[in-house]
Amino acid sequence: MERLPILSSPTPLEPLPRLSARLGIELYVKRDDLAGPPFGGNKARQLEYYFGAARAEGADTILITGAVQSNFVRLAATVARMQGMDAIVQLEERVPGKGELYRRSGNVLLSRLLGAEIMHYPVGEDEAGADAALYARAEQLRQAGRRPYVIPLAEDHPPLGALGYVDAAGEILSQRGDFDVFVIASGSGATHAGLLAGLRGHGARAHVIGSCVRRDATAQTGRIGRVMRRLAALTPGAAAVSEGDIALWDGALAPGYGQIGAAAIAAMTLALRHDGLALDPVYTAKAFAAIPALVASGGIPRGSRVCFVHTGGLAALFAYEDAVSAALEADGS
Repeated sequence: MERLPILSSPTPLEPLPRLSARLGIELYVKRDDLAGPPFGGNKARQLEYYFGAARAEGADTILITGAVQSNFVRLAATVARMQGMDAIVQLEERVPGKGELYRRSGNVLLSRLLGAEIMHYPVGEDEAGADAALYARAEQLRQAGRRPYVIPLAEDHPPLGALGYVDAAGEILSQRGDFDVFVIASGSGATHAGLLAGLRGHGARAHVIGSCVRRDATAQTGRIGRVMRRLAALTPGAAAVSEGDIALWDGALAPGYGQIGAAAIAAMTLALRHDGLALDPVYTAKAFAAIPALVASGGIPRGSRVCFVHTGGLAALFAYEDAVSAALEADGS
């Protein structure tokens, strides 16, 4: 597969000593919040393959869709500028009831500073329709003599981005190969499926737990299975993944995608106040919340060697200032 290098070096794998002592496990964090350009994150690894394909086609414009505060669309716009390309980002209405701060701060502000063309899509749970809107805009560009490349969202496309986390699995194992458990956010499924396929492809049998950020565990289990089947056409490691390897936890999903609940706030304060680890409210706080909950329930045995994959997204934190502040005030913080 064509690949455009975006990461300049392996991201750090760091111990979290105070959280380890608090939880009774040996906890490390894979700092993929540092992957790629400033305010980067896990999507930088996925974009290496999408931009590799775009470059192979001679593209001059990137089109991508995501939620209003999507890190993926903002990071794609950043990489497009780094490659001398134009960027068109489409923002979907996935999170109801959000105000002006949500619509102008964080990733939206960065996308505007990048000079990206911003489209809007009124439906939040219509991946096929959102992709169709991008392809229609791409056709307009072709008619005008441009060379667009669409980064799709819906499931009926090869999961090129998952290959970035097949690579990441090898990178982590080269840094430390004896983890018992990995914990990662599970949304579109590309990062979760890629990491699992990469680990199994290298012969690692560690347990991989995806913490649900967009849909419940039952629905997400089906999605990861479908992504894995398509990924098997791209990398042999996916064929080594069994149905029993797919593990999901949705205890921090409520009140829904892009909305902050008590579990997410508790995870944010726990990580920051013990080891200075900043989490975002949409993905990484809900992912990290799985660790203390599963230790308490026995789902992660005490003494386990645990790797939390920090997928980034910190730019979105500032778009949630009102909700985070209200939660802290209600808690007396």
